[in-house]
Amino acid sequence: MCGRFVQHTPVAELLHYLAIEQIDCDIQRNFNIAPGQLIPAIVYQDGMRLRLFHWGLVPFWAKDKTIAKRLINARVETAAEKPSFRNAFKTRRCLIPADGFYEWQKQANFKQPWYICHVSGEPLFLAGLWETWKSSDNQEFYSCTILTTAASESISAIHSRMPVILNSEAHHAWLDPTYHDIPGLKTLIDNHHIREFQSFPVARRINSPRNNDPNCIQPLKSSNAHHSKND
Repeated sequence: MCGRFVQHTPVAELLHYLAIEQIDCDIQRNFNIAPGQLIPAIVYQDGMRLRLFHWGLVPFWAKDKTIAKRLINARVETAAEKPSFRNAFKTRRCLIPADGFYEWQKQANFKQPWYICHVSGEPLFLAGLWETWKSSDNQEFYSCTILTTAASESISAIHSRMPVILNSEAHHAWLDPTYHDIPGLKTLIDNHHIREFQSFPVARRINSPRNNDPNCIQPLKSSNAHHSKND
């Protein structure tokens, strides 16, 4: 799963990676993003657009927003078929910029958090799905979820799952709302998701979202960082 991640690359730098045409929000430096928070994501609406979404999907057919806490992630293996995700998988896909994410490794009597990021330090673009839900008084609520897949070899010793992180060759097709080919989308993910990362243990203070500063992503002094080269 993906339950916490980091965003600190400013919008001006993201423009080097994606031609975002409409910017409806800024990226606030956040080193411990938790479900339920507002997060910037990129969608295609009359061009590439950066806007805010609540993290935790609320399907358009939901009775209320409480379902969001259960839908922070969508397994890529089943998202195209699950009622909560299948409509969004077909037409409402997004990219969530991130500088890294956290996973927890089971130890004998506790879980050790690890920070995982691109080997070069470049931003990552997590594949997501988004929805618009309307309340009884017709207020729109924009929400999203992060797709996950089986962990790659570079981090499988830490956790069994990881976010789907797409490389630049897949960004335009993934965002294209007119591209409805489900097998084609799954092939796109298989062929273009990043699998190699650097990772290192971090302090357990990140277990609380109230701790949110650059120290969250500092390696433990006693740790041995794991580095891999990207394909």
